[in-house]
Amino acid sequence: MWSYSFEIPTLLVMTILLVFFFSRPRLPLKKNLLFIQMIAIETLVIIFDIAASVADNNYQTVPKWLVDNLNMIYFIGFFTRAFVMYCFTLSVTRASIILKPYIRHILRIPFYFGIVVSLLSPFLRLLFYVDESGFHYGILYPYIYVVGFSYAITSLILLRYFHKDMPKRESYCMVLYNIILIASLIVRMALPTTLLMDTFVLIDIIIVYLGFENPEYFLELRSTVFNSIALREYIEENAGKMDYKVIGIVVHRYQVIREVYGANQTDVGLSLIGKYLKQFFPKNKIFYNRKGRFVVFVDPKTDVEYACKNLSKRFRKPWKSEEAELYLTPGFVTIDLSENDFTADEILGSMSRIFEKAGNSESGEIFYISKADVQKNKTDTLVRRYLESAIDNNTVELYLQPLVNRRGRIVGAEALARIKDFEGSIIPPGMFIPLAESSGRINEMGEQIFEKTCSFMRYLMAENINLDWINVNLSPVQFVRTDLAERYSAIAKKHKVDPGLIHLEITEESVVDESFMTSQIQALGEKGFKFVLDDYGTGYSNLSRLKKCPFINIKLDKSLVWGYDKEPDVILPNMVSTFKSMGFGITAEGIENTKMEDDMKGIGCDYLQGFLYSKPIPTSEFIKLFNRM
Repeated sequence: MWSYSFEIPTLLVMTILLVFFFSRPRLPLKKNLLFIQMIAIETLVIIFDIAASVADNNYQTVPKWLVDNLNMIYFIGFFTRAFVMYCFTLSVTRASIILKPYIRHILRIPFYFGIVVSLLSPFLRLLFYVDESGFHYGILYPYIYVVGFSYAITSLILLRYFHKDMPKRESYCMVLYNIILIASLIVRMALPTTLLMDTFVLIDIIIVYLGFENPEYFLELRSTVFNSIALREYIEENAGKMDYKVIGIVVHRYQVIREVYGANQTDVGLSLIGKYLKQFFPKNKIFYNRKGRFVVFVDPKTDVEYACKNLSKRFRKPWKSEEAELYLTPGFVTIDLSENDFTADEILGSMSRIFEKAGNSESGEIFYISKADVQKNKTDTLVRRYLESAIDNNTVELYLQPLVNRRGRIVGAEALARIKDFEGSIIPPGMFIPLAESSGRINEMGEQIFEKTCSFMRYLMAENINLDWINVNLSPVQFVRTDLAERYSAIAKKHKVDPGLIHLEITEESVVDESFMTSQIQALGEKGFKFVLDDYGTGYSNLSRLKKCPFINIKLDKSLVWGYDKEPDVILPNMVSTFKSMGFGITAEGIENTKMEDDMKGIGCDYLQGFLYSKPIPTSEFIKLFNRM
């Protein structure tokens, strides 16, 4: 006799979950559809499990054809449930995208075979049969456990290989989900007449709901619109097949607005914007992508300029509620996805880049994201990967460009960072330096170059190679580190190198904050470091400020050198004369021919640097060049 006392409460709990699921906005994501299927199939399994159990208990009074069909449908549901629960793992791990089609088809065979066996069982007694003495298990009945265990174990294997791209919370949920599924099969094997397996499956459904389907994870701004997590998932699942245009709306100078109005009032204002966008675009999907940015997916035939014009009119009025009154101005971004096969990272990366521009543009201006913008972002993403790999593996390479004196002898060098792609080709510094600065990893990269410079200088000393100094660049991002003096001093001490042999090059951009610059230079100076002002002529420096700085050398930017080469005047010679009278040494960058060399010597420059002498080269080549010159 079967006991189904556990089934009724399980059915009621699933009904409540389903009501909550449909009570909040949902995206048509595959995992959401699978969750609905999971609940629907489990509901049917419970109903037919109860019905089949009642029929089996009363086989003498219930027609045999009905008993056979109820059991057949139950087993079909059993196999289908196991397959759908496996498909959910396949979806959330994104293995369905990565696995080759033939592997996915092979993994479906146990399910298809189970359906065939279920359909044939009333005739061939494969899974079950009913005779005068009642219900009996068929010869292939253990196959239901084979299918259940195989799909649960396969799911755990998929998690083992694909969990790295999942948030930890989600991967932990899926491990627990499959372990409970295995436990439910063990319980069914141990207690076959107690219909307890569905209670375990209910626990799995609750885990899925809390871990993946809880609407609070995907809604923003008082639940008015979807959030950035939902945006990424939606684009990742539909990239390459999206018949939409995207309209992005960004609040101008968001950080300033947040400081002026405060966090609470700003969030109220953003929720008002979200509600208005839902009215303005009633049939469209709307997302809030943080930092005052909204993203709307619209029909590709939508007149974007007309829509943005009307949205701009609304922004001319205040956003008012009982809690806040905000005056905001918008910028707009748009991209047509209907005719382009962009990946999710390409779409999101390009949007983020253009959103930055739109957030600081004129009010109402529309920025169109072109294929060229997407390609640039794609290139940046690839370069960023090379950069991360080089920094993480300490493979940023030290290159040196020689500095020669007026007699043409190498007396110093400038240390430069170089990274390579995975094929070994050098990536231009103009591509990776801005990315390193924007990501903050310029600090790690700069420190690696500084340490390798100290190590190289130590090697030169051991080999009695008399190089007077090496210049090491400090980006503005590095220069603001409060522990810079201690870290660099410790590295120099570790390699037993006099800090005075390492000249730190600072750009004019770093000199803007005079008080901080003074304290930072003083801290580094006390450790023995000397300073060079790099790229003079491109920034903000003036003579009164330079007088306060203990620079030993000023490097004239190549634009000044090239400009003088094309059209000589008295400005640059007078400037050099003034600097020298103030005690600064002068270096001319960008020397490419002997005429430039003669001109810069003629106006009094002490040191010269440029391709005339050498491009930046590895340390091994630098030593050979030094010995030749």
